[in-house]
Amino acid sequence: MNKWIVAVLMIVLAVPAFAQSSGLEESFYASGKIKIVIALASLVMFGLLVYLILIDRRLRKIEKKD
Repeated sequence: MNKWIVAVLMIVLAVPAFAQSSGLEESFYASGKIKIVIALASLVMFGLLVYLILIDRRLRKIEKKD
C-alpha cells in the first residue's frame, strides 16, 4: 500500500513541473476547449493506471503459482 501512496504523491508533485505557458494553451483557454483537453488527458492517465494495476495483479497470480 505504501508503494501506491508514494506513486500518487510523485505524480501529484510532478504536475507543477510541466506548467509552462504557450500560445496553444492560451488559444485553448480562449476558445473554451481546455476542459476537453484536460478531460482527455485525465482519461488517458486513468486508463494507464488501470492497465498497470491489472498487469500487477496478473503478475502476482503468476508469481504465486511458481
